[in-house]
Amino acid sequence: MVDAALSSAADAHLSLRGARNRRLLLVLPSVALAALTLALSVGVLASARHSALDWALLVPFALVMAWEGLVVWQLVLGFVAWLRGPEALSALERRAETVEPVATGLSRTALVIPICDEDPAAVFAYVGIARRSLARTGRVDDVDVHVLSDTRLPALAAEERRLWDALPASDDLPPVFYRHRAANAGRKAGNVMEMFDRTGDAYDFAVVLDADSLMSGASIRRLIRLMEENPRLGIVQTVSYATGHDTLFARIQQFAVRLYAPLALRGLDFWQGADSSYWGHNAILRVAPFRAHCRLPVLTGKPPFGGEILCHDVVEAALMARAGWDTRLLPEFDGTWEEMPTNTVDLMGRERRWCQGNLQHARILGFPGLKAASRGHILLGIGGYLTAPLWWLFLFGGALRVAFGVKGGLGLLAYGATERGPAAEALLALAAVLILVPRVLNLVRAFGDARLRAEFGGTGRLAAGAALEQGIWLLLGPLLSLVNAGFVLWTAVGRVVPWVAQSRADRHVTLAEAWRCHSTQAAVGVALAATAWMAGGAYALWLAPTYVGLIVSPALTSALSRVDLGRLSHRLGLFVTVDDTAPAPEILELRAAAASDA
Repeated sequence: MVDAALSSAADAHLSLRGARNRRLLLVLPSVALAALTLALSVGVLASARHSALDWALLVPFALVMAWEGLVVWQLVLGFVAWLRGPEALSALERRAETVEPVATGLSRTALVIPICDEDPAAVFAYVGIARRSLARTGRVDDVDVHVLSDTRLPALAAEERRLWDALPASDDLPPVFYRHRAANAGRKAGNVMEMFDRTGDAYDFAVVLDADSLMSGASIRRLIRLMEENPRLGIVQTVSYATGHDTLFARIQQFAVRLYAPLALRGLDFWQGADSSYWGHNAILRVAPFRAHCRLPVLTGKPPFGGEILCHDVVEAALMARAGWDTRLLPEFDGTWEEMPTNTVDLMGRERRWCQGNLQHARILGFPGLKAASRGHILLGIGGYLTAPLWWLFLFGGALRVAFGVKGGLGLLAYGATERGPAAEALLALAAVLILVPRVLNLVRAFGDARLRAEFGGTGRLAAGAALEQGIWLLLGPLLSLVNAGFVLWTAVGRVVPWVAQSRADRHVTLAEAWRCHSTQAAVGVALAATAWMAGGAYALWLAPTYVGLIVSPALTSALSRVDLGRLSHRLGLFVTVDDTAPAPEILELRAAAASDA
């Protein structure tokens, strides 16, 4: 059944029946895993006398495990697709690998860069790199660059205009247009739509970038050719790889994205087919249908669930798909990058915005006419954040159980490790499989491909980097999960998150700042450690990464934000990616620009 479904995925125009079969292949095994987990959990609690609190803990435990089962199974589908090689690729993806990155003269494209309170020098450095990269593909008269500023600070806006005026004008480079909006209606989505309305039918396509993202000229050309050849394509989303920074945290993220994203995205693409989501940048849009169908409504009621739609991209993809246009993902596509937060404090700032934006999408689920896949994307975004409070409800319930001196085995708190019987043994084995399978499959993919091993610096460096990355994220995971749980509760009680420009620079977080940000989480870690050692044994050992990670979170955050440690890891050959071993010309230019600003 897996082989048949994956073979059908190679057809770009899959029948509705084929799409349903692939989605059933995702949903049915995931439901079966959830049912098995629930049955085993009930068996563990029924095998011995357990308190009402133990039975109450079954609810969050089963829900979180069901979510894990879905995520892991999607990755398994991605792994099977990888094993099948070219047979599992869609026709669009196969064409993306072979299409010549040259202009045809059949269309006009806008390269759109919306910005708001960004570093002007960094923005126009990216603009310069993109222009020169496009010029290397040949003619440039069919692509215009548009910098769309929503900057609210007058001094920054003045500097943007000064740098725009200073750009070299040449027939060999694409022209750059700059516009500053005084009123920021609709945020980024409104900024882009205003430009589409203002330019009318001047452009067939638009390649949308963020202020911190980059795409090579060759990749832009290939996307344009795909849109020209496939008149039903509304959106093509590419994967953007993390790059551009030197803190230890940034280098770990850059390594992790290269190592873990391909299988996850391959599994995602397996079931979504022609109903992909859109991530708001590093993508190409067909302008006319986007203008016609993707205008965002203002939701009734007050923020955070009413008002302007905060996370616009997934909604725009849903509206495009509802109108009958194909929205596709290219799971592996070279020449596309973005920067990511360089420390955990800035990462949490971004997560707070994304959490509120995704939870607001609960209001979108009721929109009439949305495709099932679009509703699935929305539910996945919501569920990814709801699992955090569910998991912490389970952990805090376990702490109460210990504090109240409930006797007997630990039940679900240790995944059945302290219980006896077939149900407990099977639950422990199932939990181990769900934890280990994603790591094993991703490493099998990386170690099984000589080209990938070389891109990661060789077998030894890849192994060392993967081991260290897993150890660090074992400690960081509880912090980020607890913080996200707080963000969910913050939104649920009606608190509104300010949407401000994120810090994009290599920024060191002092120990004092880290303590101010993480003192509450560290205190939670101390409390969990106390209850764990009250229980002792397997529970204390099982919970150790959680409370240790929380207790050391201020020191860990500060250390990971250090540039000197990031550069030391590079010299030691750790967390190496293809951007280190075989950097593209655009990456070399980006590094040169960063060095000149240092």
